[in-house]
Amino acid sequence: MKPDMRMEANRNSILLDREISQLMFNRRVLANAEDPAIPLLERLRYLCIVSSNLDEFFEVRVASLLAAASVDGALSEHPALVATLNRVSNECHALVKRQYEVLNTEVLPELAARNVHLLRHSERNDAQRAWVKEYFEREVRPLLTPIGLDPAHPFPQVVNKSLNFIVALSGKDAFGRGTAIAIVKAPRVLPRVIRLPDELSDGTGGIAFCLLSSIIHAHISDLFAGREVIAYSQFRVTRDSDLWVDEDEVKNLRQALKGELQGRQFGRSVRLEVAKNCPPELSQFLLDQFSLDQSRLYRVDGPVNMVRLNEIIEHVKDASLRFPPFFPGSVTKVASGDIFATLREHDILLHHPFQSFQTVIDFVRSAALDPSVVAIKQTVYRTGMNSDLMEALIAAARMGKEVTVIVELMARFDEEANINWADKLEQVGAQVVYGVVGLKTHAKMALVIRREEGALRYYAHLGTGNYHPTTTKFYTDFGLLTCDPHLGKDVNEVFMHLTSLTKPQKLTHLWLAPFALQSEIIKAIRNEAKIARAGRPGRIIVKVNALVDESVIRALYAASHDGVKIDLIVRGACTLKPGVPGLSENIRVRSIIGRFLEHSRIYYFRNDLAHDVYLASADWMNRNLFRRIEVAFPVLDKALKRRVITEGLNPYLKDNTNAWELEPDGHYLRRKPRGKQVLFGAQQHLMDILGTPADQAGS
Repeated sequence: MKPDMRMEANRNSILLDREISQLMFNRRVLANAEDPAIPLLERLRYLCIVSSNLDEFFEVRVASLLAAASVDGALSEHPALVATLNRVSNECHALVKRQYEVLNTEVLPELAARNVHLLRHSERNDAQRAWVKEYFEREVRPLLTPIGLDPAHPFPQVVNKSLNFIVALSGKDAFGRGTAIAIVKAPRVLPRVIRLPDELSDGTGGIAFCLLSSIIHAHISDLFAGREVIAYSQFRVTRDSDLWVDEDEVKNLRQALKGELQGRQFGRSVRLEVAKNCPPELSQFLLDQFSLDQSRLYRVDGPVNMVRLNEIIEHVKDASLRFPPFFPGSVTKVASGDIFATLREHDILLHHPFQSFQTVIDFVRSAALDPSVVAIKQTVYRTGMNSDLMEALIAAARMGKEVTVIVELMARFDEEANINWADKLEQVGAQVVYGVVGLKTHAKMALVIRREEGALRYYAHLGTGNYHPTTTKFYTDFGLLTCDPHLGKDVNEVFMHLTSLTKPQKLTHLWLAPFALQSEIIKAIRNEAKIARAGRPGRIIVKVNALVDESVIRALYAASHDGVKIDLIVRGACTLKPGVPGLSENIRVRSIIGRFLEHSRIYYFRNDLAHDVYLASADWMNRNLFRRIEVAFPVLDKALKRRVITEGLNPYLKDNTNAWELEPDGHYLRRKPRGKQVLFGAQQHLMDILGTPADQAGS
């Protein structure tokens, strides 16, 4: 049976589960938190990353599963969804349990051994307890508003992922009534991690912290004079945080989103976290209030929001507890020269974070200040609340240049920042549009149009990652600066398409979603299969964040069946089954989990030694290929093409320190050196060859 027929006949047997595959990524991140070879604060950071990832998983993926069932009936009427949710629940409970075990039995004790203490109430000495009490009275108590529940004081609105406390009381209140339950909200303006004065830290040079939740726990009875607190627990509810607007009905998407943002904090409840020792009657009371069943309850042995422990990392200055500092390299040929003159000589390839993103900022800044530049166009998906690039675009608009910015308002969790930038850009006269209704604009493009010798010349930046000042330091991405006229014309055509909403003309080099990207990918895969069937080597190497599109998987299975050797470097969710005899025995899948988040998307096809290399904004997911504006662009310069292969692909295939290999059953095995192999990490290798030595970083 051919692979495509086999897929149609028995889809579930040859595809891995997407949701479980996503959770397996968190398992791999958690393994770094368990690794004693990794510095302690970095292990703590990995634990926080797992928590942050799980928050989003519940806010988006679990919420969407529940929403899918609620559209046309009760959850019980959807057995397939129930089965998926049960598998997700089992995996999440096991993951959370192990996460807190690592925190409490490994990371915190080892930090304490290094004189970094996170003190619970029972671990604080008399002097520390006195200081904490004084802090509570001075900083915390005035901001608390305990709410005793009765008909006049119903259960309050609880904000998404906020810290709260439920308290069981005995006796009667001041009015002689037996109100038994109270709710206390922790003010969001207060820090969740509080550093004690140095003189109260144990040991010379030590540093001690306590959690806000611990401080409130220790003094919660002080809030209820004349009543006995018989039980209490911290709790946190996670809610559906996907924004939805009827894009066919709204006349102003930005105004509609502003209204939706206010309601995001109170979406449908999807998870409840309580303290490990929370009495069953209190947890059940909360489950009833949030309309959740027992499978959505998570009892945790520590703070209900572990992400907040990131604050410890920022306070501790001991360099031995962190990764060694890294300083990105720069493109020396344009460090002090004319970037446009340099681009007229040759393209520039940037590999972040190993090479500085400053070159891209300088490109846009130079365009803003250059009197020969007449127009700048850029897409914005994620750029953060503070952005030198956005400030440069504002400056360009003030100077009278034609500035067009495609702002994606539906960039999840960055909607508010993007709305703010849109407002600022419009105020200075920039043309701001919001892409195509129903499709997210995810392509990463900037175009500078410059008048030179009476004609217009295009200068473009195309990238695999966002124009975000923070993520460019921690995400691996490629960017290409070019003045190739064909690429520049293609980029301008895409901008014309996004602003005018007309069908784009035929593009020379770019693969554009949702029109041609998937079909071009499948055509390139099938071309390798054709080459293999003719007896010549077929070779595909792909690096993406996720691979879940069934049509692409079907094409890869067929190519494997025809003898194409395929390596897939997929950081996150992958529903393809590698190594299945007769189906995918020529496919190998690996995931790299290291110091930096692997984010670049690279498509390589050998193509009879043409060595086609494409960089892209798109993962191989249905949403990227059909529900977003995405761009894949070729690297045309042979020297730069070799760089992408030797920096972006080959080291990741050799990695035996941060690599995990996917087995046919969906489990990942950590890759370790074999025989006399030496340890080799792709990211460390790239830091060594592309970074700036520490002794030269300040020069």
